[in-house]
Amino acid sequence: MINQENRWSAALSQIILIFWSIAVIFPMIWMIVSSFKTDQELFFSPWALPKALQWDNFARAWTNAHVGDFFVSTLIVVIPSLIFTLIFSAMAAYVLARFKFPGRNFLFYLFLAGMLFPVFLALMPLFSLVNSLGLLNTYFGLILVYIAYSLPFTVFFLTGFFKTLPGELQEAAIIDGANQYQAFFLVMLPLASPGLISMGIFNFLGMWNQYVLPLVLISDEHKYVLSQGLAFMLFKQFYQNDWSALFAALTLVMVPTLIVYIIFQRQIQSGMTTGALKG
Repeated sequence: MINQENRWSAALSQIILIFWSIAVIFPMIWMIVSSFKTDQELFFSPWALPKALQWDNFARAWTNAHVGDFFVSTLIVVIPSLIFTLIFSAMAAYVLARFKFPGRNFLFYLFLAGMLFPVFLALMPLFSLVNSLGLLNTYFGLILVYIAYSLPFTVFFLTGFFKTLPGELQEAAIIDGANQYQAFFLVMLPLASPGLISMGIFNFLGMWNQYVLPLVLISDEHKYVLSQGLAFMLFKQFYQNDWSALFAALTLVMVPTLIVYIIFQRQIQSGMTTGALKG
Protein backbone atom coordinates (compact mmCIF):
# COMPACT_ATOMS: atom_id res chain seq x y z
CA MET A 1 0.00 0.00 0.00
CA ILE A 2 2.82 2.36 0.91
CA ASN A 3 4.69 1.55 -2.30
CA GLN A 4 1.58 2.26 -4.34
CA GLU A 5 1.13 5.62 -2.62
CA ASN A 6 4.78 6.44 -3.29
CA ARG A 7 4.33 5.61 -6.96
CA TRP A 8 1.25 7.81 -7.22
CA SER A 9 3.08 10.63 -5.44
CA ALA A 10 6.09 10.28 -7.76
CA ALA A 11 3.83 10.22 -10.83
CA LEU A 12 1.98 13.33 -9.66
CA SER A 13 5.28 15.11 -9.03
CA GLN A 14 6.51 14.21 -12.51
CA ILE A 15 3.31 15.50 -14.11
CA ILE A 16 3.54 18.79 -12.20
CA LEU A 17 7.20 19.18 -13.20
CA ILE A 18 6.38 18.46 -16.85
CA PHE A 19 3.66 21.11 -16.93
CA TRP A 20 5.96 23.56 -15.13
CA SER A 21 8.75 22.90 -17.62
CA ILE A 22 6.40 23.52 -20.53
CA ALA A 23 5.15 26.75 -18.94
CA VAL A 24 8.75 27.98 -18.58
CA ILE A 25 10.31 26.71 -21.80
CA PHE A 26 7.48 27.41 -24.26
CA PRO A 27 7.59 31.25 -23.96
CA MET A 28 11.35 31.17 -24.48
CA ILE A 29 11.07 29.01 -27.61
CA TRP A 30 8.21 31.16 -28.93
CA MET A 31 10.26 34.31 -28.40
CA ILE A 32 13.29 32.86 -30.22
CA VAL A 33 11.13 31.70 -33.14
CA SER A 34 9.38 35.08 -33.29
CA SER A 35 12.73 36.86 -33.49
CA PHE A 36 13.24 35.34 -36.96
CA LYS A 37 9.86 36.49 -38.31
CA THR A 38 8.70 39.59 -40.12
CA ASP A 39 6.27 41.99 -38.49
CA GLN A 40 3.46 40.68 -40.72
CA GLU A 41 4.12 37.11 -39.60
CA LEU A 42 4.16 38.19 -35.96
CA PHE A 43 0.64 39.63 -36.19
CA PHE A 44 -1.05 37.33 -38.71
CA SER A 45 0.62 33.97 -37.96
CA PRO A 46 2.07 34.23 -34.45
CA TRP A 47 2.09 30.46 -33.83
CA ALA A 48 3.50 29.39 -37.19
CA LEU A 49 7.14 28.91 -38.07
CA PRO A 50 8.81 31.71 -40.06
CA LYS A 51 8.75 31.26 -43.81
CA ALA A 52 12.33 32.49 -43.98
CA LEU A 53 14.85 33.30 -41.25
CA GLN A 54 15.07 37.07 -40.90
CA TRP A 55 18.62 37.55 -39.69
CA ASP A 56 18.29 41.25 -40.44
CA ASN A 57 16.15 41.56 -37.30
CA PHE A 58 19.25 41.01 -35.15
CA ALA A 59 21.29 43.51 -37.14
CA ARG A 60 18.62 46.19 -36.69
CA ALA A 61 18.30 45.38 -33.01
CA TRP A 62 22.07 45.61 -32.49
CA THR A 63 22.64 48.84 -34.39
CA ASN A 64 19.42 50.80 -34.94
CA ALA A 65 17.94 49.89 -31.56
CA HIS A 66 21.34 50.37 -29.84
CA VAL A 67 21.34 46.96 -28.16
CA GLY A 68 25.09 46.87 -28.69
CA ASP A 69 25.47 50.06 -26.65
CA PHE A 70 23.22 48.63 -23.94
CA PHE A 71 25.39 45.51 -23.86
CA VAL A 72 28.53 47.58 -23.33
CA SER A 73 26.91 49.64 -20.55
CA THR A 74 25.69 46.50 -18.82
CA LEU A 75 29.13 44.87 -18.95
CA ILE A 76 30.76 48.05 -17.61
CA VAL A 77 28.47 47.85 -14.58
CA VAL A 78 28.09 44.12 -14.04
CA ILE A 79 31.71 42.92 -14.34
CA PRO A 80 33.27 45.16 -11.65
CA SER A 81 30.16 44.81 -9.47
CA LEU A 82 30.46 41.03 -9.62
CA ILE A 83 34.21 40.95 -8.99
CA PHE A 84 34.13 43.25 -5.96
CA THR A 85 31.00 41.58 -4.57
CA LEU A 86 32.74 38.21 -4.54
CA ILE A 87 35.98 39.62 -3.10
CA PHE A 88 34.34 41.62 -0.31
CA SER A 89 31.84 38.87 0.49
CA ALA A 90 34.52 36.19 0.63
CA MET A 91 36.66 38.28 2.98
CA ALA A 92 33.74 39.08 5.28
CA ALA A 93 32.44 35.51 5.23
CA TYR A 94 35.90 34.10 6.01
CA VAL A 95 36.26 36.32 9.06
CA LEU A 96 32.74 35.54 10.29
CA ALA A 97 33.25 31.81 9.81
CA ARG A 98 36.80 31.38 11.12
CA PHE A 99 37.40 34.02 13.81
CA LYS A 100 35.72 34.55 17.15
CA PHE A 101 35.47 38.15 18.30
CA PRO A 102 32.96 40.35 20.15
CA GLY A 103 30.09 41.39 17.89
CA ARG A 104 30.59 38.60 15.36
CA ASN A 105 27.01 37.37 15.65
CA PHE A 106 25.72 40.93 15.52
CA LEU A 107 27.55 41.53 12.23
CA PHE A 108 26.29 38.25 10.81
CA TYR A 109 22.68 39.03 11.67
CA LEU A 110 23.16 42.55 10.34
CA PHE A 111 23.95 41.03 6.94
CA LEU A 112 20.90 38.80 7.30
CA ALA A 113 18.77 41.87 7.97
CA GLY A 114 19.88 43.24 4.62
CA MET A 115 18.22 40.25 2.93
CA LEU A 116 14.89 41.14 4.54
CA PHE A 117 14.87 44.77 3.39
CA PRO A 118 12.91 45.23 0.13
CA VAL A 119 14.65 47.35 -2.44
CA PHE A 120 11.47 49.30 -3.17
CA LEU A 121 11.45 50.78 0.35
CA ALA A 122 14.96 52.17 -0.15
CA LEU A 123 14.53 53.81 -3.54
CA MET A 124 13.89 57.35 -2.32
CA PRO A 125 16.61 57.37 0.38
CA LEU A 126 18.96 55.66 -2.08
CA PHE A 127 18.27 58.27 -4.74
CA SER A 128 18.93 61.09 -2.26
CA LEU A 129 22.13 59.47 -0.98
CA VAL A 130 23.58 58.81 -4.44
CA ASN A 131 22.58 62.29 -5.56
CA SER A 132 24.21 63.93 -2.53
CA LEU A 133 27.44 62.02 -3.30
CA GLY A 134 27.42 63.33 -6.86
CA LEU A 135 27.18 59.81 -8.27
CA LEU A 136 23.73 60.03 -9.80
CA ASN A 137 23.63 59.00 -13.45
CA THR A 138 27.11 57.48 -13.27
CA TYR A 139 28.35 53.94 -13.72
CA PHE A 140 30.36 54.13 -10.51
CA GLY A 141 27.30 55.00 -8.44
CA LEU A 142 25.33 52.11 -9.93
CA ILE A 143 28.25 49.73 -9.31
CA LEU A 144 28.38 50.70 -5.62
CA VAL A 145 24.64 50.10 -5.25
CA TYR A 146 24.84 46.73 -7.02
CA ILE A 147 27.60 45.65 -4.65
CA ALA A 148 25.70 46.82 -1.58
CA TYR A 149 22.54 44.93 -2.52
CA SER A 150 24.41 41.77 -3.47
CA LEU A 151 26.51 41.52 -0.30
CA PRO A 152 23.94 40.25 2.26
CA PHE A 153 22.98 36.95 0.63
CA THR A 154 26.48 36.34 -0.72
CA VAL A 155 28.04 36.80 2.73
CA PHE A 156 25.35 34.59 4.27
CA PHE A 157 25.97 31.79 1.79
CA LEU A 158 29.78 31.97 1.81
CA THR A 159 29.89 32.05 5.61
CA GLY A 160 28.24 28.66 5.67
CA PHE A 161 30.54 27.47 2.90
CA PHE A 162 33.75 28.52 4.68
CA LYS A 163 32.58 26.66 7.78
CA THR A 164 32.63 23.42 5.77
CA LEU A 165 36.29 23.81 4.79
CA PRO A 166 38.90 21.99 6.90
CA GLY A 167 40.49 24.40 9.34
CA GLU A 168 43.62 22.23 9.54
CA LEU A 169 44.77 23.59 6.18
CA GLN A 170 44.61 27.15 7.47
CA GLU A 171 46.53 26.17 10.62
CA ALA A 172 49.15 24.32 8.57
CA ALA A 173 49.68 27.39 6.39
CA ILE A 174 50.14 29.58 9.47
CA ILE A 175 52.63 27.10 10.96
CA ASP A 176 54.58 27.11 7.69
CA GLY A 177 55.03 30.86 8.01
CA ALA A 178 52.12 32.28 6.06
CA ASN A 179 50.25 35.27 7.48
CA GLN A 180 46.47 35.47 7.61
CA TYR A 181 46.25 37.20 4.23
CA GLN A 182 48.35 34.52 2.53
CA ALA A 183 46.39 31.75 4.23
CA PHE A 184 43.17 33.26 2.97
CA PHE A 185 44.12 34.14 -0.60
CA LEU A 186 46.43 31.19 -1.32
CA VAL A 187 44.77 28.38 0.63
CA MET A 188 41.19 29.00 1.73
CA LEU A 189 39.95 31.08 -1.20
CA PRO A 190 40.84 28.47 -3.86
CA LEU A 191 39.12 25.80 -1.76
CA ALA A 192 35.97 27.94 -1.75
CA SER A 193 35.84 28.11 -5.56
CA PRO A 194 32.61 26.01 -5.84
CA GLY A 195 30.79 28.44 -3.57
CA LEU A 196 32.29 31.43 -5.36
CA ILE A 197 31.19 30.07 -8.73
CA SER A 198 27.66 29.48 -7.44
CA MET A 199 27.39 32.97 -6.01
CA GLY A 200 29.05 34.45 -9.09
CA ILE A 201 26.44 32.95 -11.41
CA PHE A 202 23.61 33.80 -9.01
CA ASN A 203 24.68 37.45 -8.76
CA PHE A 204 25.47 37.69 -12.47
CA LEU A 205 21.93 36.67 -13.38
CA GLY A 206 20.47 39.13 -10.90
CA MET A 207 22.67 42.04 -11.99
CA TRP A 208 22.21 41.29 -15.69
CA ASN A 209 18.41 41.41 -15.37
CA GLN A 210 18.25 44.26 -12.82
CA TYR A 211 15.75 46.95 -13.80
CA VAL A 212 14.56 48.91 -10.77
CA LEU A 213 17.92 50.24 -9.58
CA PRO A 214 19.14 51.45 -13.00
CA LEU A 215 15.72 52.98 -13.64
CA VAL A 216 16.08 55.13 -10.52
CA LEU A 217 19.79 55.97 -10.77
CA ILE A 218 20.39 56.25 -14.53
CA SER A 219 18.49 58.71 -16.72
CA ASP A 220 20.99 59.26 -19.54
CA GLU A 221 19.84 57.29 -22.59
CA HIS A 222 23.48 56.70 -23.59
CA LYS A 223 24.15 54.92 -20.27
CA TYR A 224 21.09 52.66 -20.25
CA VAL A 225 21.70 49.05 -19.24
CA LEU A 226 19.93 46.23 -21.07
CA SER A 227 16.77 46.15 -18.97
CA GLN A 228 16.28 49.90 -19.39
CA GLY A 229 17.13 49.68 -23.07
CA LEU A 230 14.50 47.00 -23.68
CA ALA A 231 11.86 49.05 -21.86
CA PHE A 232 12.86 52.07 -23.94
CA MET A 233 12.63 49.97 -27.10
CA LEU A 234 9.17 48.74 -26.12
CA PHE A 235 8.02 52.32 -25.62
CA LYS A 236 9.33 53.32 -29.06
CA GLN A 237 7.62 50.38 -30.79
CA PHE A 238 4.25 52.08 -30.39
CA TYR A 239 5.56 54.66 -32.87
CA GLN A 240 8.11 52.77 -34.96
CA ASN A 241 6.32 49.39 -35.26
CA ASP A 242 9.50 47.33 -35.54
CA TRP A 243 8.34 44.47 -33.34
CA SER A 244 10.55 41.87 -35.00
CA ALA A 245 13.65 43.82 -33.93
CA LEU A 246 12.29 43.94 -30.38
CA PHE A 247 11.93 40.15 -30.29
CA ALA A 248 15.45 39.85 -31.69
CA ALA A 249 16.72 42.17 -28.95
CA LEU A 250 15.01 40.07 -26.28
CA THR A 251 16.68 36.97 -27.67
CA LEU A 252 20.08 38.66 -27.68
CA VAL A 253 19.62 39.67 -24.05
CA MET A 254 18.53 36.18 -23.01
CA VAL A 255 21.33 34.28 -24.75
CA PRO A 256 24.25 35.26 -22.41
CA THR A 257 22.41 34.27 -19.24
CA LEU A 258 21.22 31.03 -20.85
CA ILE A 259 24.74 30.13 -21.99
CA VAL A 260 26.23 30.90 -18.57
CA TYR A 261 23.65 28.76 -16.80
CA ILE A 262 24.04 25.82 -19.20
CA ILE A 263 27.83 25.83 -18.85
CA PHE A 264 27.91 26.16 -15.06
CA GLN A 265 24.68 24.40 -14.03
CA ARG A 266 26.53 21.53 -12.33
CA GLN A 267 28.75 23.90 -10.37
CA ILE A 268 25.71 25.91 -9.32
CA GLN A 269 23.86 22.82 -8.10
CA SER A 270 26.85 21.33 -6.28
CA GLY A 271 27.82 24.64 -4.69
CA MET A 272 24.31 25.48 -3.54
CA THR A 273 23.82 21.94 -2.19
CA THR A 274 27.07 22.05 -0.24
CA GLY A 275 26.27 25.42 1.29
CA ALA A 276 22.73 24.33 2.19
CA LEU A 277 23.62 20.98 3.74
CA LYS A 278 26.76 21.95 5.65
CA GLY A 279 26.23 25.64 6.29
